[in-house]
Amino acid sequence: AHSRAHASYARACRCCTFFDITMSTTNISKKRKFVADGVFFAELNEMLVRELAEDGYSGVEVRVTPMRTEIIIRATRTQSVLGEKGRRIRELTSLVQKRFGFAEGSVELYAEKVANRGLCAIAQAESLKYKLIGGLAVRRACYGVLRFIMENGAKGCEVVVSGKLRGQRGKAMKFKDGYMISSGNPVREYIDSSVRHVLLRQGCVGIKVKIMLDWDPKGRTGPKNPIPDMVTIHTPKDEDESGVAKPFVGKEMEM
Repeated sequence: AHSRAHASYARACRCCTFFDITMSTTNISKKRKFVADGVFFAELNEMLVRELAEDGYSGVEVRVTPMRTEIIIRATRTQSVLGEKGRRIRELTSLVQKRFGFAEGSVELYAEKVANRGLCAIAQAESLKYKLIGGLAVRRACYGVLRFIMENGAKGCEVVVSGKLRGQRGKAMKFKDGYMISSGNPVREYIDSSVRHVLLRQGCVGIKVKIMLDWDPKGRTGPKNPIPDMVTIHTPKDEDESGVAKPFVGKEMEM
């Protein structure tokens, strides 16, 4: 399976030459540049997903500075991403440099540890994937992931597994917990989602994990901006502070 993945990645590399062409031309339009950046990010992400799946890969960030391009790899197990004496990260740097035509020393790869893997959809989708490959029952694996996510401070989560789960007929199973939003602008900030495919013996099974983060005014474990429809009920002020007498409840006032 590993060799097949590498073969398909090599085919993708041969096919996807658009980025190389656009980078070689000196004057490219804004549209072409954004498309080229998107293609670069998608291909880089795909490569790292296949290479670092077992090391808890949880996403990548590309920062372009005038001096060099910095690629920050987020993972749950950073030590295995770095390798022995930083050997593996150097190999990955060399691979990225050669594939995308970067000049010597113009690209740097860094590994960053995920603060809370329970709130990372990619990490949880990968975790569920390896549970299913290991032969764990679907229902038990999904409820385990669901409970772990909620215990780590998520506001809500949803796990969907679809494919040939039992027997020859394919079906989808949906597991939900907590509060989940599906529309509007807050979805961009509050929802973290990930999709993975599991190649089991009976066929391909799809996994989708959606996590709704909780509002955090400090912006550490969730978005700083509150949800627009969130209602905050303030405690009533005492008579001394406001200067207004409290309403008389219970019996009529004597005149």
